[in-house]
Parts: sequence; structure tokens; C-alpha cells
Amino acid sequence: MEAKIALKMQFSACIDTDKFARRPSVSLPFSQKLREQHGHPISCHFQPRRTSNWQKHVALEASGSYRNFPAPILESGSFPPSLDEALILKNKSQEILPYIDGRCIYLVGMMGSGKTTIGKILSEVLGYSFCDSDTLVELAVEGTSVAEIFNLYGEGFFRNKESETLQKLSLTHRIVVSTGGGAVIRPINWKYMAKGISVWLDVPLEALARRISAVGTNSRPLLHHDSGDAYNRTLTRLSNLWKERGDAYANANARVSLEEIAAKSGHRDVTNLTPTVIAIEALLQIEAFLKGENGMDIATL
Repeated sequence: MEAKIALKMQFSACIDTDKFARRPSVSLPFSQKLREQHGHPISCHFQPRRTSNWQKHVALEASGSYRNFPAPILESGSFPPSLDEALILKNKSQEILPYIDGRCIYLVGMMGSGKTTIGKILSEVLGYSFCDSDTLVELAVEGTSVAEIFNLYGEGFFRNKESETLQKLSLTHRIVVSTGGGAVIRPINWKYMAKGISVWLDVPLEALARRISAVGTNSRPLLHHDSGDAYNRTLTRLSNLWKERGDAYANANARVSLEEIAAKSGHRDVTNLTPTVIAIEALLQIEAFLKGENGMDIATL
């Protein structure tokens, strides 16, 4: 039997409840192209759910067979944390959750930095929803993959759709968002992300190059057309992208340096770090930002 998955991308915002009273449910069928690609019917449903007298919760659901969905939609590998790591993660999330106050968390960083993996861990421990901004862009372009969007319409078109997506997300609450690697290059995107808390996952370029070259670059349009040895060409392209984006990543509210985590943990290689340890550091850095934001002493949180 084929395993089934359900995607729920939830957008919580102040919505005119009278409009929804007139149209309680909207069904949006996917394009014929997407149905043909995955070989089974897919549809989206916006189903409003009342959460208070002035607010409704809008859920976007897409269901289908996991074997036929593209990789960005699927869960990444399973990394069971140790008991101590899991307990620390849970306790720290509960400590800072009231101070986050429902704001969205935007993960920024170079491609392959682990934004999706860490984002899903954070969303689970915080009781948030999770979404990938690239996936939302793909849905907005009738299920066209990011690589195809670049090929058919160009990077400028993709960046415009990316900004539109972040603008919509800025109106929401309680979502951990994995952003695209290049989302930081447009100042307007920082304006949108300023409604929440931005966290930069800072990973050494060499580690990124090893990770990306091992799995291939087919889904990464800014890397796929280079020639030569997989690792060297990936490292060269990442280095060039870093020159364009490095300063922009530093605009994030919090920075999670894998090199610094590895040094504190006694690891010589950042690839030895578990996703749970990285998620714990993300929460610690969010906590540090919140203390600075509110002018609080360390003991007050």
C-alpha cells in the first residue's frame, strides 16, 4: 500500500469573517500539468476554522502519495536525538515560547545549510506549523519546480514570486519558515521577515559543498550548469554566491554558527553535529536576541 501524506500550510491572520461566512470553503484544483507529473488527483482546500471572535485559521491541505511528490515536500532523514538532547530542546523551547509571542521564525542561510531539517524540529517543539517558501512558490506557479521556474521564466520572476510569498507569510503567526538561499538579497524581504524573528544557519562552505555534491545539483538551478568535478565546482559557485550574500545573512536577528557549536562540543567536523544540537543552539540564540530586544537580564528569562 502506498504511504499517504498530508501537507498543512496554515496561515493565521485577521480576516474579514463576513466574507468567509458567505463562502465557507474554497477548493482549488491543481493544474493538469501537476496531476500528470504525479499520476494521481491532487486538490487544495482552504477551510476556515474559527479561533476567536475576530480571527480565523485558514488551512491549505494537499494530499497524495508520498512516492510521487518532489523531494522538498517530503520529510528529510530521521535523526533520533539522545534523551539528554531531547530534554534540553524541550525545556528550552518551553522557556522562551511565551517571549516569542507567536511571531514567525524565518530560517535563512545558504542552500544545503539544513533549514528544512532544523525548521521541522523547531516547529515541532514550539507547537508551530512549518513551511518551505520555495514549495509555496512552486504551488503558486501551478506546481512548477524551482529549477523549471528558473529555466522557463528566469531568476527575476522567481524572486518576485518569492517576495510575494514572504509578504503573505508576514501576515501570519506561529509558523517556522525555511526560506530560499537567495531570499536575503532583496531588502524588501527583510522588511517582511522583520515581522518575525530571523535566524541565520551559518555553515562552512566546504561542508555545504560536500553535502550538496554528494546528493547532486539537479534541484539547485544556480549550481546545476557548472562543469568539472562535483565538489570543486560546487565549492567555487558557493564561494561566489557567498560574496554576493554574506553581508546580507548578517542582517538576521540571530546567528547559529556550526563551527562555534562544533568547537564547544569538541568536534573537529561540523558534520558530526546532530540536528537536535543545532536546533538547541538556534533556541539559545533566539533567547539571546529576545533578551537584547527587551532589555532583560539573563536571569529574567
